[in-house]
This record gives sequence, C-alpha cells and structure tokens, in this order.
Amino acid sequence: MGIVAGLDSSPDFTRIVVCDADSGAVLRQGYAPHPVEGRPSDIDPQAWLLSLGEAAGGGLLEGVQAIGVSAQQNALVPLDAQGNTVRPALVGGDKRAQVAGADLLDALGGREAWAQAVGSVPQAAAPVTKLRWLAKNEPENARRTAVLLQAHDWLVWQLLGRPVRRTTDRGGASSTGYWSAATGGYRPDLVELALGHQAMLPEVIGPSEAAGTTPEGLLISAGTGETMAAAFGLGIGLGDAVVSLGASGSVMAVHPEALADQSGMITSLADATGMHLPVVTTLNAVRTLRGAAELLGAADLDALSDLAMKSTPGAHGLVLLPYLEGERTPNLPHTAGTLAGLRRESMKPEHLARAAFEGMLCGLGDALDVLRGRGVDVRRIFLLGQAAELPAVQASAPSLFGAQVVVPQPADYAAIGAARQAAWALGVSQGTLDPRTPPAWQGAAAQVLEPGDELAVGQAVRQQFTAVREQTHPGAFHS
Repeated sequence: MGIVAGLDSSPDFTRIVVCDADSGAVLRQGYAPHPVEGRPSDIDPQAWLLSLGEAAGGGLLEGVQAIGVSAQQNALVPLDAQGNTVRPALVGGDKRAQVAGADLLDALGGREAWAQAVGSVPQAAAPVTKLRWLAKNEPENARRTAVLLQAHDWLVWQLLGRPVRRTTDRGGASSTGYWSAATGGYRPDLVELALGHQAMLPEVIGPSEAAGTTPEGLLISAGTGETMAAAFGLGIGLGDAVVSLGASGSVMAVHPEALADQSGMITSLADATGMHLPVVTTLNAVRTLRGAAELLGAADLDALSDLAMKSTPGAHGLVLLPYLEGERTPNLPHTAGTLAGLRRESMKPEHLARAAFEGMLCGLGDALDVLRGRGVDVRRIFLLGQAAELPAVQASAPSLFGAQVVVPQPADYAAIGAARQAAWALGVSQGTLDPRTPPAWQGAAAQVLEPGDELAVGQAVRQQFTAVREQTHPGAFHS
C-alpha cells in the first residue's frame, strides 16, 4: 500500500515516524524540540510548525502518501474571524484556570451536571475551563475569539493550507469539555457559558475519514489527541487497560460505551477507533517513589528498587497511603500521606522502600477498580513510563493488579498511532480497507508478566492497603 507518516506534537517536541502502511514497521524517524524555553502556559502555535519543519528535514517525508497528526491534548487555540490567533495557545494543566474550573462547576450545577453533560468535570487543563479564564481575565481577547481549535486541529488545518473547512476527531473533541462522547455531539451552550458567546467549532469526522488532501496530493487523516494516538499505536482493544506511571498516574481502558460518573473520578473520553476510553487519574505515582528515595537517601529510582527487592511482599506490615499531594482517586484534595503498621522490626529502609512501591501500585489498583466497578473488562494491563522497567514494579504489579501485565518496549506510540490512522484513511480512500476496521499492524514488542503463584499474596497486600485506607479515610470511595 505504500508508506505513511505519523507526527506527534507533544508539549516539548515534534517527533515523526515514517512507517510501512501494511505492516507498521518504522522505516525512518525525525525529531526536533519546540523552539521554546521551559514549559510555558502560553505558546505561539507557530513554534509547533517550526519544530515540525525541522523534524521533517532531510527528505524524511519523501514518498509518503498520507500523514496522521497526534498532538498534546488540552491546548486551546483561539482564532479570530480571519483565522489568526487571538493570543498564544493556552496549553497544559494551567494552574491559572483553577478558579475558573470551580466557577464553571457551580455555573452548571455541580459535578453530576457536568458528568451527565459531557462525561467529565472541568479541570484546570480542560479547554472549556481555559475559555472561562479567558473571558474573565482577557475580555477583549475573548470577544475577538470566533473559532476554537485544539493543537491537532490547528496543525491539520495548517498542513491543508488553512481551508474553509476545519475538522477534528472524536478523541480530540472528547477532551474539550464541550463535546459529549455519549451523544457524539457538541454542547454549544457550554461554550457560551464559558466564553460568554458562541464560537465556530471544528467538524467532528469519523476515525477513518480523511481531513483532506494537500495541493501536492498528500492525504491528511483526521488526527487525534496524544492519549488516543498512543492507545491506537499500542494496539489496545477490549479487555485491555493502560496504566501510565508519570509523576501522577493514570489508568484508561477500552470500553464499548461512554461512562458518566457523577463523582468526577472517571473522565469519559472517546478513542481513535469509534470506541470509548474511560480514564481515572491518581495524583501520586512516581512522585511517591521520588519522595521515598529522598527520604531514604537512595541515589535514584534504580537504587530504591534494589532496596525494595530486599524486603518481601507486604513490607513487613508497613502500608503507605501515597496521598502526598492530596488525591483525586479517591477524592481527598486536602489530605496527606499516611504510613501505618510501624513496628520495631519493620523500621528498616528496605521495608519502607517496598511500602512506597506497593502504595503507589495499590493506589493505581484502586483506580483500576473504579473502572472494573463500572463493568469495564480488564484482562490485560499495559504498563507505561520509565518506572515500568524497575524490578520492584515488575515484581509486584501483576499480583497487585490481579491481571497479566505487559511492559512494552519504549517507542513513540503516539506518533505510531498517528501513522496507523494515516494508513487507515489511505486504505479507505483506495478501497482496500474497511472504514470500520483499522489496519492490523504488528503489536508493540513487550515483556509479558503473569500474576502466577503470587496472586494470593498480592491480593492480601491489596486487602491490607484497603483496610488502612478505610480506617484512615472512611467511605472515601463511597462519599
């Protein structure tokens, strides 16, 4: 079928992979950082184009027939009636917008009202919250805002030569806070609630549809958000969940329907294939390990892992509730961490190290249980992030999660997912692929870990963790 490219414009850089359209084999790749210092909350979208141009240098895209675009979610690009940016794009988890989020929460009537409307509660990062911030803090810019795009929408539009038609996909739209994954439609009333007036919104096209063709004849697929692209690049399907170990953690799974959750713990996103991606976030993942390493004088996370491996499952009765920055799952924003089960024989560095790993994983196990409790099938768990390679994580995760754990080799899964989407759109346009069935690319190379004989031990550790959590924060998951 030829060759396709996927580009991922993340918060820090652009990465491009060129793949064989049939097998998904990566043939060549390019990379360039955005020409920006640090990670600002405001960024001129032209920076994304500059790094894209640099990453594509040296004839990287020669012979490519279709391109897919993945980009950071939550970036809001406000345009005026002429299509010019009104102000720099608002990106990332913008702390400035926290008050605006609380404001919007009240304006619609609370968490349940938002969950029913769009499947998520407005957080500081969400575009709808940033719109409210704009209206309150930059009223003149808000007044001039006529069109709302996200990062991948804007990049696709630029690649196509800024046509009259502007498009997005379900995945990207589902993270705006003004599109409902359950109904598959926009809520313009929420745009007006946030911005103070209506604005033009991009047309949501299907997963295998093309956004258009460049004057040179290059097909551009729908594009999607980074989370959805990474899930598509990994090749996850029904029965699969992904646990991401960053400073904070997230758990997402593929599900056939949208989940509305009045507690606000589940964010109901759409994926890049026509299915749904419910996501549950924990505030404390690898930051728990970094804190423990500092406390114990361990040089790095590898040293902490080595220390933890000298202990045994259950850490001699030590239980760490890792709510160091407060917590979102369960919703305990103002709490602190708790160390329970201290006895003279358990007061050893290796036991505390083990308790830190188990506490982090049990917290993510709680997040998994939120999804399981809503009928989400979880048979296999993909573990992502640098900490997924640590022996102490790999030794404990399968038995604590109660499922097979897959640790994929590090790769640019968002860019690969964007390329797979491009191959799908290309195949559909040529009549060689079904618009309902994506190309069957080879899955990620990975280590597979089974709970095996350790399952009962892991579940006992989970029960110990749950008992301490219930004692310390009674009804935290039921309030």
